[in-house]
Amino acid sequence: MPAPQQLNVLGASLEPCGTEPVTGFYRDGCCTSGPEDLGSHTICAVVTEAFLEHQRRIGNDLVTPQPMYRFPGLVPGDRWCVTAANWLRAYEDGAACFVVLAATNESALQIVPRSALEEHAVDVPPSLDGIA
Repeated sequence: MPAPQQLNVLGASLEPCGTEPVTGFYRDGCCTSGPEDLGSHTICAVVTEAFLEHQRRIGNDLVTPQPMYRFPGLVPGDRWCVTAANWLRAYEDGAACFVVLAATNESALQIVPRSALEEHAVDVPPSLDGIA
């Protein structure tokens, strides 16, 4: 089981990444991680067509459903916990997708520089009060 109360890259409690489809290494909707998660599925990504194509080219097909892993296949706009190494590779190749920082596990920082994540952040503030 993953460790309780994991933190996000902002230093706060890890927020859910996605439930339609249900994501996470543990399929708990969060990018929680533990010793069983050898791939470090810790980045909450909002996938794009370019990112999905890049992943396919490097041998990581995120489009084709894999029912045995409870993987529905992704379409652009889906939120999904992706591996830190594959996201970093996409970043280095110019195909990085968006990242939800509040739902990205702090352990991703062991692999991906915070500045790269911030560059692709699409977080929405908890309150829209005061925003014109």
